Amino acid sequence: MIELDNIAYSYGGAELLSEISIRLTPGSFHFLTGPSGAGKTTLLKLCYGALLPTSGQVRLFDTDMRRLDRDQIALMRRRIGVVHQDCRFLDHLTLAENVALPLTVSGRDLAAEAGNLGELLNWVGLSARSDALPPELSGGERQRAALARAVIMSPDLVLADEPTGNVDWDMSQRLLQLLVELNRMGKTVLIASHDLALIRAAKTQVQARVLRISNRRLQLAGADL
Repeated sequence: MIELDNIAYSYGGAELLSEISIRLTPGSFHFLTGPSGAGKTTLLKLCYGALLPTSGQVRLFDTDMRRLDRDQIALMRRRIGVVHQDCRFLDHLTLAENVALPLTVSGRDLAAEAGNLGELLNWVGLSARSDALPPELSGGERQRAALARAVIMSPDLVLADEPTGNVDWDMSQRLLQLLVELNRMGKTVLIASHDLALIRAAKTQVQARVLRISNRRLQLAGADL
């Protein structure tokens, strides 16, 4: 599904990532961990084509990303749901309208998708907040809305960047459960997180592989996690 083959990425002349190779297979569940500034967000961006590597090859759904133009990359991204760390929303739109934005951008018939949107908001526990504006939402509500928006197009792959970084433990567990449920539906999941307690909790529910960025390289984390 995603293959990174000996990639490196440099920023401002300094190498941030080096000799990174990974293969995410369909239905797998991965955590990506490492200290702040190690390159977790950068690696996620390489996985969905927001960045191209300085060297090496990124293959997405068996296609070399360097062979795609901007429009082709945009179409490819419809198969990927991304939960950004900063929960980007348009404050003048309601929660439901923000969640439905990917449908709008792709030209889908919103009236025909209303049932699916309602089911999705119910799944993340936000049906009662569908008309609320983003500034009115709590941190946990924003994170769940971001997850709903990421999966509204029924992607094959879900990438989440520190999805529990700004919520309490109970909400972290709720968000984790939603991501585990997605994985059980057959979705491939990759979560960037520095929360080792969350990773330990996940490993009691799903077969999760834990990867760690250290000294610009990717390592398989040990059983101590």
